[in-house]
Amino acid sequence: MSGKIIVCRCEDCTLEDIQQAVAKGYTDIEEVKRYTGFGTGPCQGKECLRVIALALAQATGKPPAAIPPFTARPPLTPTPLKLFARDPAGRAPGEGHGPDGEHD
Repeated sequence: MSGKIIVCRCEDCTLEDIQQAVAKGYTDIEEVKRYTGFGTGPCQGKECLRVIALALAQATGKPPAAIPPFTARPPLTPTPLKLFARDPAGRAPGEGHGPDGEHD
């Protein structure tokens, strides 16, 4: 098969990246995650974990059942949604709103 085989679409991680990580001595899924960045995109590994684990099992010679999933970690502190909100009128959060939270 020619071309690159994408195993994590979010982070553009390829099968070759997994094989290269194993060749450098990274054989644990947590180590491979840190080396390649897979599982850190928008899907947080929901789409690629199985494929990565199978590729890691094949590259290391371990049975797939011996590859545990990586540890999911939430953000250090929750981020309030208001920090991501942007008023189309360009007003700051809370600016130009009535006492009931309605726009003027």
